[in-house]
Order: sequence, then structure tokens, then C-alpha cells
Amino acid sequence: MRMRKKHWAKDMIAQRTDCVISDPSELRGNWKQLAGDRQIRVEIGSGKGDYWISMAHRYPDCLWIAVEKDESCVGIALKKCLDNTTENMKIINGDAAEIEQWFAEDEIDVIHLNFSDPWPKKRQTKRRLTYGTFLDSYRKILKEDGLVIMKTDNAKLFEYSLVSLGDNGWHLEEVSVDYRREPHDEDAITEYEASFMALGQPIYRAVWKPSGGKQV
Repeated sequence: MRMRKKHWAKDMIAQRTDCVISDPSELRGNWKQLAGDRQIRVEIGSGKGDYWISMAHRYPDCLWIAVEKDESCVGIALKKCLDNTTENMKIINGDAAEIEQWFAEDEIDVIHLNFSDPWPKKRQTKRRLTYGTFLDSYRKILKEDGLVIMKTDNAKLFEYSLVSLGDNGWHLEEVSVDYRREPHDEDAITEYEASFMALGQPIYRAVWKPSGGKQV
């Protein structure tokens, strides 16, 4: 079900210059100006911001950049952290298809894909965040030892992603078909994730790194 448009979100985004990056292309190749010596972690498809907010508070030694194309979702995320925004939280209201315009080669340490839209229809395959063209972009902007970390409740998307990344030359570092069976206190649980856990739905998780060095 599509979220009802939040008409106040546009103004909220314009006002939150403390954490909204209005033109990320201006920082391409220079994100270290914000990160310093800290890791740069990018969550693509951050939704309403639960994971981004929680992990930024939990790990102040990382710069956490949320990417979300839905204006209403960005507005909700900003509203949630209105009184508890930390300086290591940045958010981009934009389409991840443009990610190479925002980040230079070898600039990102970790990319998080949390509960991405599965785009289940065959004609929608190219929109999946683990489709080949997205993977090519990730390979370019990630450091040589960088990681892609995926969590999903959707078994078909998970299976597709395992095949897609394997076919595109990524090395599978970790995989779990019931990630929350054991406690993982280091990893935040979003409201969305908790709702599936309450229903007994397994959470699928995998970690990949570019194998064979950087090929750009």
C-alpha cells in the first residue's frame, strides 16, 4: 500500500539543513570532509529512518548516510529525529540510480540494503537494488574491502540477490536464513523488522564483498 503524501515533508526537508544533503554531487570525492577518519556507511532505501537513526546513535564512530527517494518517508525520518539528531547523521532525498553522481570511487566502506522493495514482477527486475547495474555502481564507490549487507523478509528477493551478486562476481562472506534466531545486539531492529519477527517470519541476511579486487 502506497503511503499517503505528507504535504509538510517538503518544508521539513528544506528546514533541516543540519542533516539533509540537498546536493550530494557537491561532496563527490570529498565526503571525508564530513567523515574525517570515520567509516562511511550508506543505507539505500532507508524508509522512515528507524535503522539510520538507531545505528547512528549506536555507532558515533561512523558517518551514517541515509538515501531515500520518497519525500514523505524522508520527512517522517526527520521528524523522528527532530530532537535527537547527531552530527554523524546525513540524509539524501534522491534516487539511488544516481549514486555514482554522489560518491566517487573507493569512497564508501559499507552499503546497507534493508528490506528493499522486492519489485516482484519480471518487468520490474531492473529496479531491484541488487540488479546488475546497481551492483556495478556499488563496486565502483565501495572501497576494495568494502561490504554490501542485505536484510530482507522476502525469500524470493533474497534468492534472486544471492544469484545476482554471485553472477556479478561478488564474494559471499556471510549468509543466514534466520538471522534473528540468535540475538544480534550490534544490529538495530526496526519497527518493520520487529513486526515480521512477531509473526515468526524469518529474516534473511547476507554480506558480500567485491571479489578479485576492484574492477571498474
